[in-house]
Amino acid sequence: MDNNQKLKKLQYKQTHTEMGIYQIENQSNGKVLLGSSMDLKGIINRQKFELKFNNHKNKDLQNDWNILGEGNFSFEILEKIKPEEEIVTDLGDLKKYQKKLKTLEEKWFEILKPYEENGYHKIK
Repeated sequence: MDNNQKLKKLQYKQTHTEMGIYQIENQSNGKVLLGSSMDLKGIINRQKFELKFNNHKNKDLQNDWNILGEGNFSFEILEKIKPEEEIVTDLGDLKKYQKKLKTLEEKWFEILKPYEENGYHKIK
């Protein structure tokens, strides 16, 4: 795929997807898995798919899902990034959104502290 095709694909994705922060919450104990994505709908669908087919990378979350069942989990969008009006002109513009996502994700990690008994993340 040449750079022009990559740019067109990027422009399409940017104009048709919501970007932001999401969480998966265990309703039984309040533990959360926090994440960010350039495609919120896509990542939430993927997370559900992986959990349903016992293939999620977070084994603690997968174990709780297997024991408690899908009905005990909620998927929520915590914050969205609004795309700017200008059209993405190069891959460097994409990095701008990725940086915003990283900053937002850090903010939500600070707010929720989803570690140990509060979440499915390991303390770094």
